Amino acid sequence: ATPANRWAASAAANSANACIAGDDETTVPESSRQQDAIARALRLARHIALRDDVAVRERIAQFKPKPRYAKRKLCIAKAAWRKVVDAGVKPRLVFAHPDLLKAIPNASLHYRGIALLSRKRVQEIAGSVDTWERRPEKARVTKEKALKVSRLYNAVISAILLDSTDWTFDDGYRNILATVGITEDGAMRNIIGQEAEQAIKERMLDWLRSRQLVVGPAAPPSTADWELKGGVYMSFGSEPDISFQKAGKLAVLIEIKGGKDPAGALERLGAVKKTFDETPADCKNFLVAGVVTPTMRKRLEEMRFEGDFDIEQLLHDEPAWTGFLNEVFHHALRLTGEVAAPM
Repeated sequence: ATPANRWAASAAANSANACIAGDDETTVPESSRQQDAIARALRLARHIALRDDVAVRERIAQFKPKPRYAKRKLCIAKAAWRKVVDAGVKPRLVFAHPDLLKAIPNASLHYRGIALLSRKRVQEIAGSVDTWERRPEKARVTKEKALKVSRLYNAVISAILLDSTDWTFDDGYRNILATVGITEDGAMRNIIGQEAEQAIKERMLDWLRSRQLVVGPAAPPSTADWELKGGVYMSFGSEPDISFQKAGKLAVLIEIKGGKDPAGALERLGAVKKTFDETPADCKNFLVAGVVTPTMRKRLEEMRFEGDFDIEQLLHDEPAWTGFLNEVFHHALRLTGEVAAPM
């Protein structure tokens, strides 16, 4: 999008928020949910406008030499193949072939879309295709994996075709767009989660500074390690996200998993458990999460940790933020007196 288009989009977003709030005269403050909805819509619209799916489809159509399809070996149902041929569509535009995937790794996006499969589901069954679709120029596609992925795509596509009485290629194209939307929505949730993680760190540091609890950077000119009063050292990292050492020992650890995609919740929890399990027995462990599913909650109850907090509440609800500060800095670290809740 050009700067002018981005400015127009921003203006439209402000107008939309004002309209939602029922204020026709002035621009109202954007709620996090409204802003989230607009950000996701803009990201998806811009991605679709790139027409990556069209470029991939054209490369598939022009691929030479013409691939030979061994239907049984590639898990293609004969009746499904016949439907495609009768519809006047080139079979290569519907059914995956290992040679095509090796030459055009991001053709995975096309076939995965027709099959309505998520990247995560493909990874679980046949292996990851993330690099194939996101960075095809760096993808290393083996013959064995290309065959395995092709079989998965073709088996699912055949089932979809056989379930339809009047399938057309337009149906397949709509599947591709739907899959693009689902994939981009998941990516947007993770980006929003990453931004929220950074916001938590920045807000914590600002609060410590406002209380004159920061002595200075632990190792100038570092901006990730801080010396606090009381001989406490705070570090910002990735795994763990925030840690506090006291008297040379790890005293408090905070893992932040801001991703909001429920599909990846258990995977993120697995990383959290691994980190918590490696801490000393007397270390106080906390989790800040973007989403906690019912299954995740059950597994959390079996882990050694002090408690979990919702990342959106910490950023937008003052009592929740105060409760978090009390747990970390008053009860766990004994660095402050009890933090008063806002009036």
